[in-house]
Amino acid sequence: MEDHWILRRREDEEGYPRKTFNDPDSENYESQFLRDKARIIHSSAFRRLQSKTQVFSLGDSDFYRTRLTHTLEVAQIGASIASQLRFSGHRDQISTLIPSNSLIEAICLAHDLGHPPYGHGGEYSLNKFMYQDGGFEGNGQTLRIVCRLGEFSEQHGLDLTRRTLLGLLKYPATHSEVANYDQVQANHSDTSSKLALYKPPKCIHDDDADLLEWIIKPFSESDRAILTELKSNPTGHAKTIRKSFDTSIMELADDIAYGVHDLEDAIAMGLVSHRIWEAEVMEQLPNHSGTELADIITRYTEKLFSGSHKQLKHGISNIVGGLIRDIEIRDLESGEHELIRFNACLTTDSAAILNILKNFVFKHVIKQRQNQILELKGQMIVEKLFEAILENPERLLKPDEFASFKVTGSKRILSDYVSGMTDVYASRLYSNLFLPQSGSLFDQL
Repeated sequence: MEDHWILRRREDEEGYPRKTFNDPDSENYESQFLRDKARIIHSSAFRRLQSKTQVFSLGDSDFYRTRLTHTLEVAQIGASIASQLRFSGHRDQISTLIPSNSLIEAICLAHDLGHPPYGHGGEYSLNKFMYQDGGFEGNGQTLRIVCRLGEFSEQHGLDLTRRTLLGLLKYPATHSEVANYDQVQANHSDTSSKLALYKPPKCIHDDDADLLEWIIKPFSESDRAILTELKSNPTGHAKTIRKSFDTSIMELADDIAYGVHDLEDAIAMGLVSHRIWEAEVMEQLPNHSGTELADIITRYTEKLFSGSHKQLKHGISNIVGGLIRDIEIRDLESGEHELIRFNACLTTDSAAILNILKNFVFKHVIKQRQNQILELKGQMIVEKLFEAILENPERLLKPDEFASFKVTGSKRILSDYVSGMTDVYASRLYSNLFLPQSGSLFDQL
């Protein structure tokens, strides 16, 4: 890859002294991406993932996945995808495009940093307060953390390289460009949650439009137009339709972890039975018969429901491996730069099978009644905390945060504070504020 712009950082570009590890070759790709990975792993936002919910509530068991263990698995799968593509015999032009393990691991390790407490429930609650002030969305908050709030730079957060940031840019559009709350409300079902009115579009926050501009600045005008193209939605928010090559690998790794590893937790918890699996998954597999992945799932179904954790792990591992082997590089036939023109994609049959697994997890895990109760609980906690802090900023914000809020009056400061809370911290603060018997002068908050 000849594009040296991919190693640029905001501090370098704005004339700040370069901070190095006495690296004699400051333009060495791998050393720069290793530095990105190190900054992400050592950031406070990364550590907080250990106390944020993935699917099952924290405290239910120390066996099930948290947002941190999910992130580590996504990074491992991402590196495996890159390795598989690297050794698939692509011509030189494309093979040089494939990210190194350090680069794709950095992108995957950072991809969930912006998720607020209680997952998407917390996200909806925060956007209820922010939708008229630039919006709140978890992926947008990830970009904000790595570019503004992280602790390695006074002005530029973790100050990662431009290519790492490009890989994190899942939805290259601002909130105001894609938001259409009038249509969302017009098509809102009376039987669904009122908080669904505030489901955010997939985007970055309006406050961070300059970050988007900086990340995609080196591309040609036509490539920038392709990457930021939108698809309108007559019943709701508009959507972005393109992503960079590295982002496509990260999203595949995330989807595989969600569709297969979260399935593993559901089976281990006894939330799904062999009978339901046969009726809703195996009945659809004949549509994709003859494919390696369909054969793997058929062959290992008995192991998945054998009651043995070792057999379950063996079956899940083979399904993940089958999916990774079915990923290919696809020419999208639009875009000048390879990072825009090419994406990593599953073959048609494997993409359909993964979609079956994801829908199965969504129906029997995410939409399971107890999970919905816990999600609603999280929504209410985040909503009440934001209201309390908005009404009492001097008493509830930390001194440096209140000083910033006093100067700017921006609700974004409150949003940054609440979204950075872990599930455990948010629950403790809520108890101290709203439960009469809770709270002590000696509580560390």
